[in-house]
Amino acid sequence: MTAMTFVWLSGATAVFVAANAILKVYATKGQLPILIGALALFCIGNWLMVQVMKANGLGLAIALSAIFQLVAISVLAIFVFGERPTSLQMAGMLLGIVAVAMIAWPTGARA
Repeated sequence: MTAMTFVWLSGATAVFVAANAILKVYATKGQLPILIGALALFCIGNWLMVQVMKANGLGLAIALSAIFQLVAISVLAIFVFGERPTSLQMAGMLLGIVAVAMIAWPTGARA
């Protein structure tokens, strides 16, 4: 993964986390402008993900995005919304991080 890909992926993750946080607010308040704002952010996040897909292919991009978002949204849920994942859920997140590290690990020159 190149540095630019990491920038695109980080940007997409930040946008998706913001969109999901706004959806949490929409779930409690139910105002249409909040929903429209969240949907707009999801559109921007998907555009950013296309850039990651162009650089790394669909499989790696989606795997990276899924784990980046899983961790980022879990951190948001814990520190902002006061949610507490179980130890089994925490172990699952750790295994996801290990799995993505193994998928994205540089393999050297290809023949």
